[in-house]
Amino acid sequence: MEFSRNQIGIAAGAGVLLLIIFFGYLLWLNGQGPVLARSEERDPLSGVPYSISLNPLRDRTSERAAGRFIRAIHDGHCNEELAAWEKDYRRKYAAFICQSEAQHPLLSWQLVEWEDTPPLRLLRYRGKRLNTPGQKSTYKELFSVTLENKYGEWVVTKYDSMY
Repeated sequence: MEFSRNQIGIAAGAGVLLLIIFFGYLLWLNGQGPVLARSEERDPLSGVPYSISLNPLRDRTSERAAGRFIRAIHDGHCNEELAAWEKDYRRKYAAFICQSEAQHPLLSWQLVEWEDTPPLRLLRYRGKRLNTPGQKSTYKELFSVTLENKYGEWVVTKYDSMY
């Protein structure tokens, strides 16, 4: 089957138009913030939206720092992770977190909210936890990680969870 010059020109023009639209969309996304949209419906107790749409081109360094922190606590390295907190006013709070995390370990977590108030960033997660280590029953609850941008590096300054 042979194609005429008009058909080839139309196909090439459509391909170029698609590429222009695609790169224009990427430029638009690059100029947007980390959260593209939040659902209108919110959880009545916490006020967290039921769903958010995150920008795929967002800077994920704060998410990685929070992920390392949560993973360390999940893997049983809570005392090492919160060792710096032992030196200031958060000493009792750090001990409470480590004790509570041992009693109600996290099984999984998902980012559900992102708030920026420079230099702080609050990331809220919905986590699934064991009720007690010996049982197999689980429950879901919200927890948050507050990070501070110190000289271009994100540092966890607060971990807040209800057990």
